[in-house]
Amino acid sequence: MPTVTLNGTILAQSDNCEQVEGNYYFPPDSINKDYFTESNTQTTCAWKGLASYYNVVVDGNEIKDAAWYYPQAKERAKNIEGYIAFYRNKVKVES
Repeated sequence: MPTVTLNGTILAQSDNCEQVEGNYYFPPDSINKDYFTESNTQTTCAWKGLASYYNVVVDGNEIKDAAWYYPQAKERAKNIEGYIAFYRNKVKVES
């Protein structure tokens, strides 16, 4: 089961992930919201749309922009709309 951790703390876990471009996108109800804060960062993907970001805070340590999601994905990426993906260089992503 795909799982995301930081320093042993489970941030997300689900058997219902979508895979896109080598990244697991986790359903919104599979993340532990206690560890997430909204970021002001936004980026644009030509085929997925405008991405928003989350910071992750575990044991008082904040990892800026550790996760991203598409609140209103473009048509070709509707299967990941609202789903959350993580930077592998900031947190541990395992399958």
